[in-house]
Order: sequence, then structure tokens, then C-alpha cells
Amino acid sequence: MRGRELRGELDAFLAETEQDLVAFRRDIHMHPELAFAEYRTTQRIAERLTAAGLAPSVLPRGTGLICDVGSGDGPTIALRADIDALPLQDEKDVPYRSTVAGACHACGHDVHTTVLLGTSLFLAQQAAAGLLPGRVRLIFQPAEELPGGALEVMAQGGISGVDRIFGLHCDPRVDVGQLGLKPGPITSACDRLTVRVSGPGGHTARPHLTADLVFALAKILTELPAALSRRVDPRSSLSLVWGRVEAGTAANAIPDDGVAEGTVRCLDENAWHAAPDLIKSLLESVAGAYGVEATMDYARGVPPVVNDEVSVEMLTEAAERALGAGAVVPTQQSLGGEDFAWYLESIPGAFARLGTRSPGGMTYDIHQGTFDIDEKAIAMGVRVMAATALTALWEVGPLDPVTTALA
Repeated sequence: MRGRELRGELDAFLAETEQDLVAFRRDIHMHPELAFAEYRTTQRIAERLTAAGLAPSVLPRGTGLICDVGSGDGPTIALRADIDALPLQDEKDVPYRSTVAGACHACGHDVHTTVLLGTSLFLAQQAAAGLLPGRVRLIFQPAEELPGGALEVMAQGGISGVDRIFGLHCDPRVDVGQLGLKPGPITSACDRLTVRVSGPGGHTARPHLTADLVFALAKILTELPAALSRRVDPRSSLSLVWGRVEAGTAANAIPDDGVAEGTVRCLDENAWHAAPDLIKSLLESVAGAYGVEATMDYARGVPPVVNDEVSVEMLTEAAERALGAGAVVPTQQSLGGEDFAWYLESIPGAFARLGTRSPGGMTYDIHQGTFDIDEKAIAMGVRVMAATALTALWEVGPLDPVTTALA
């Protein structure tokens, strides 16, 4: 009976709450907060959960929270959303434009937060009616962009006793009403690299009497990425891309130091583990050829998100019944990093891509100040996450009458 009623109950729930959820998303969008500074966002979420009769527990830093819905009987399924914003200027001309200079939700975390909030409120109703066959742990995670928020949640026991975990991310390349899924790796590893170059300095009229540091730095910038493409299996997609370069203060003076910062991304775990030593060896080789000293600071980021096949099947099943046949579309592995990967190193789960593009409309890009969504995606996300939680709790198969009744 629960399966037969779920779709209708979601219709009724969203008829009453969809506009309120859109307003909540716009409020969060107008007041973005960066990693580990999401105090207002956390408070707004906690207020809504408390009003629904739930008991949220704010993490020790005061940002992010965990909240259980349902009893301890049966399995425990976790649903996760990230709540932090990016240090970018909002460039949109909309009524809900960011009111915080230099910060905006350009990655859709306000959408993820709102989707999980809506799912939480629906599941709270199900639990109150005795229709929740287990427990759902709601994880409103801080600091995904840092990254580090996932490790904070885990350190506080956030996934202790959890059987499976699910999450989603906005995908502006996928239409509203569709969900991108892929078993196995769906994101890449992402690390940060800082290279510092030093030399004696000198006059630009006499580069032969010193070490031409800027020229050497330029060679490092171009030759390291090129060399990696010839030293690593191209199927690993080991990629080094620079984001900041700085050297010198005067046109006629060869500086004595310079710095370059970038990211290293990789689809293959073995190549990821080997990357620091390989890059260090290449760096020393290039720097030595031009008479400069080079050191590197290699900061590990996140491993690839690797979706569990059974969890992907659960998500697929739930999404097709919540959104309709053909709603699930294949997606490619991305070179983007995502700290949801840390959860999946401990427990099985799956990460999906929620379509946010208006059919036939503009394709925005994440991490850009112009990023926005078709807000119909919020209701779609609630449908998917609610159906996924219930599907996972029941551990149903494709021929189970409860699941079949969702169609």
C-alpha cells in the first residue's frame, strides 16, 4: 500500500510546499555563506526541521547539522546535501541575487539544501503516519568546497550505523525532469599543487649572468602538463591545470622568486597515488635545466566518487518511478572533485546528477557567477530523494509488488 500511495502523496505534498521550497532556496541564494561559516544557513535549516517535529543536531563548529527521521528499527539510509557557497561574485540580474559581496551559490548547493529539506519534511510526515520502515539520516554538510566537510561529519559519527548513503548534484547540462547516473567512478580525484621557484635575480639586460626565473617558470607551466600526458596512461586522464601565477614587480628586473598554483585531477586511483612523486621528478628536471630551485607543496584533496552498483540500481528504480520512464540518462565521469567520495570509501552509496536546465534553454556552467537553475528541478529532486530513501529502506527488487505499485 505504501508503494501505491507514494506517488500521489508526493504530488499532494509538493502541491502544498513547492512554492515555499522555491522561496527557501531563494532566501539561501541571497545569503550565501562560505565553508565553515554557514551559520545562518544552518539556523534556517534547523528551524524548519524543528518546526516539523524533528530534532536536528548542529555540528560542533556551529555549521552543518545531522538529523534522524524515523525509528531505529530496520535499516538506516543517509541522504546528504552540501550547504556552502563559493567565493565568487554573483553576476545575475535576478530578484534573489546574492546580497553578500564576493560570495554566491554558483554550484547549486542552495538547491541541494532545499531538495533535502523538502525530502526531510515529506519523510517526517511519513514517519508520523507510521509509514517509514526504518531510519533516514539527514546530513546537511558544511564545507564541501574546501573540501573537508565530509570528514567533519564522519568524525562526529555522522555515518555510524548507516547502511547506504545517497546524494545528488545540480547538472546544468541535463534537462529538468532527468537524472544522470553512472555505476562506478562518476567524479575524479582533485588535488592542489603549489610550485615555488627561486633564483639569484638580476637585470633583464644580463639574463646570461643569472637564472632567468620568469622564463624558467614559464617552462615549468607548459612542460609539466605536457610531460604528464606522455608519462601516464591517457585513460587515467591525469590533468594538471594552473590557476594562479605570480612573479616579479618590475619590467626590467629578473625576480628572485615566483609561484604557481593549480589543480591535479585524475580519473584513475592508481595514477592518483603515483602523481605526487612523478610531478616532483618532472619539476626538478625542468627547473634544473634553467638553473633555478623549485619546491612543491602537494595537497591531497578528494578521491574519485565511485558509485556502488546496487545503490545505482536503487536510485535508477526510484527515479524512473518518481519522474517517469526515460527519466534516467547516462552520464560521463567528470574531472570535478566532490568530497562525497569520503563517505563511499566507508559505506556503499551512489551520487546522481540532477537536471536543472530548462528544456531548450540556456546551458549555464557551474562555478560561474551567472549560474542559475530552472526551479522546477527542486520538486524533481524531492521526488527522487524521497523515493530513493523509501526504496532503499524496503530493499525492494524490480519484481516486488511494493515497487511495482510505484509505477
